[in-house]
Amino acid sequence: MVPLKEDDTYLVLNERGFAEESPEGFYRHDTRFLSRYRLLLPEGLTLLHTHVPRPDQLVQDWARFRGADGEVLLRRHLQVYRGKVAEHLRFQNLSQEALSLRVGLEISGDFLDLFEARGWHTPPSRPPSLEHRAADGIEQRAVLRPLPPPQGFTLHLPPKGEGELAWEVLLESPLASPGTLPDYETFLRAFPRGEGPWQSILRQALLDLRALLLTTPEGPVPAAGIPWFVAPFGRDSLLTAFMLLPWGKEVAQGVLRYLAWRQGVVVDPFREEEPGKILHEVRIGELSRMGQVPFARYYGTVDATPLFLVLLGRYLDLTGELALVRELRPNWEAALAWLEAADQDGDGLLEFTPSGSGLAVQSWKDSHDSMSHADGRLAEPPLAVSEVQGYAYAAHRAAAAFYRALGEEAKAQAQEKRAQELFRLIQERFWLEELATYALALDRNKEPLRVKSSDPGHLLWSGAVPPERVPALVATLFSEELWSGWGLRTLGSRERRYNPLSYHNGSVWPHDTALFAGGLFRYGLREEGERVAQALLDLALSQPDRRLPELVGGFPREEGLPPVPYPVACRPQAWDAASVVYLYALVQGVRDW
Repeated sequence: MVPLKEDDTYLVLNERGFAEESPEGFYRHDTRFLSRYRLLLPEGLTLLHTHVPRPDQLVQDWARFRGADGEVLLRRHLQVYRGKVAEHLRFQNLSQEALSLRVGLEISGDFLDLFEARGWHTPPSRPPSLEHRAADGIEQRAVLRPLPPPQGFTLHLPPKGEGELAWEVLLESPLASPGTLPDYETFLRAFPRGEGPWQSILRQALLDLRALLLTTPEGPVPAAGIPWFVAPFGRDSLLTAFMLLPWGKEVAQGVLRYLAWRQGVVVDPFREEEPGKILHEVRIGELSRMGQVPFARYYGTVDATPLFLVLLGRYLDLTGELALVRELRPNWEAALAWLEAADQDGDGLLEFTPSGSGLAVQSWKDSHDSMSHADGRLAEPPLAVSEVQGYAYAAHRAAAAFYRALGEEAKAQAQEKRAQELFRLIQERFWLEELATYALALDRNKEPLRVKSSDPGHLLWSGAVPPERVPALVATLFSEELWSGWGLRTLGSRERRYNPLSYHNGSVWPHDTALFAGGLFRYGLREEGERVAQALLDLALSQPDRRLPELVGGFPREEGLPPVPYPVACRPQAWDAASVVYLYALVQGVRDW
C-alpha cells in the first residue's frame, strides 16, 4: 500500500501507484470518490522504482528497454492537494529514432462511504459514476481536466526528444472546513532536526505528522492514521498533541479548542454523548450524516475526557501560558463534572457501559475481546479499566494546578484530595501482589482481570504508582512474558487469550510502549527508559519507510530480522509518529515525562 495525503484528501494506492482493487482509491470526507485510477502506459514499460519524498507526493521512474539499452524513460510525479490530485508525466526518448507513444487512463467512481469501502457495511448497488447526490442532498463529483481524447493521449517524440502530459482530478465537495495548514517548511522548523540515528527517523515522523494534519476552524488537528482513520479522534489527537510538546504548541491548541467546542452537552445514548464528555471521533461520510451509524459526532470513549485535562495541564507546565487555561475553563470544569458522573456505582472509579450503538470496549484497547480474565472469559461491563483511573488521577492533579495558578487555593486542595483518593483506590483495588502488576480492569462484579498486560505502563506514565512498587512493576513489564524486545506486548504471552498477531491481545503497539518509556523517565529510571527508546528506534530503523507502524506482531525479537508485521496496520499513524518526537524529547532531557 502507498498512502498519500494532504489535509482532507488522501489516496490509497497499490505498489504500482494505481487504484485497482478495493479498498484502494481516492478519498475525501470519509468518501471514496474514485475506486479505480490506472494509467494505460505504452507497452513494455517496467516500473523501476517508487519514491515518496513527502507524504503528499509520489515519484516513479518507468523504462522500456531494447536489448540491454534503455529506449524510453518515464518520470511520473503525482501530488495530492486539498481537494485535488495533479498528475505529471515526462517521457524521454533515449534512442536515436523517432517514437510515437500512446497513454490512456482508466477512471471510475463509486462514492462509497468509507465504512462501505472498508467492508464494514454493505455497499449499495449502483452503477459507476463520477458524480453522486447523497440522500441528504450533498453533491460530490470527481472532475478530470483536461479530458483525454477517447483514444487516449498521443505523444510524438523525436530522437533524444522529450514530451509531457499533465492533468488534474478535482474531488469537489461542499463539506470542506475553513482554515489553512502550515506548509511543510514552517511546520518542520518548529522542531529539532535530531542527530545520528534519530535524524532520519525524526524527519520522517515530522513529515508524517504534518501530512496527517486536518484543517479545522479551531486550528490544526491530527488525523489518527491512514487509511481508515483520516478523521479527528479524541484520544488519538490528545495523546499525539501531548507528545509533541513543547515544540508543537499550535497542534495542542488546535486539538484542545476543537474538542472543547464539541464537548458533550446532552444525553444521547445513540451517540453515547453526555454533558462534559469529550468525543471519540467525528465522521462526515454519508452513513454518518444520515444517522445510519453514530459517528457524525461519537462519544464512546471513557478516557478522552481525563486526557483532555492531562494535555491542558502539560501544556501549562511546559509553556507557562495561562491564557488557554482561562479560555477553556468552562470546558475543563465541565470535564471534571463528567469525571464524577462517570463513577456509575459510587465506588470512586471511572466505569463505562456501552450503549450498543458503537464500541463495546471504550478504552484505548477498543477491540471487543481485549478485556479478558485469566481463564479467557470476556469481562462484562460496566468496566473500570486500570489506565483510565491513572488518567483520571493525573487529570485531577492538573485541575489542582489550574485552580492554584488562578489563585483559587480551596478548589485546588479539593482536586488534590480527589486525586489522592483515587490514587488510594488504584492501589487497593487493582494491585495484584501475586503477579507484581496491576489488574487490567475490574468487571461488573468488581472482580479484577488477573492478567499481565501493558496497561500498567500507563499508570507509570500517569504517576499513579507508589515508589515502593515501581521496581517490582518494572521487572514485570520487562519480563519475558511482556517484553518482546521491540516493545511491550499488549497481553502477556502466557495468558489464555494471547495471540501475537491479534489487534490487542499480544501485539506490540509503539505508542503504548512509548508511554511506558515516559513513565520510566518520570520515575527517574533513565537507563531503563533509554532501553525502551532504543528498542523503538530500532523498530523504526528496521522498516523500509523508517516509520513506526500502528502495531507489529508480538513475537520475540530475533537478531538481524525485523518484527513480524501486522498486515493491516495504519502507516503513518499519528501517535506513533508523535512517539518518535516524544522519545527524542525524553532522551534529550527536554521532557521528564
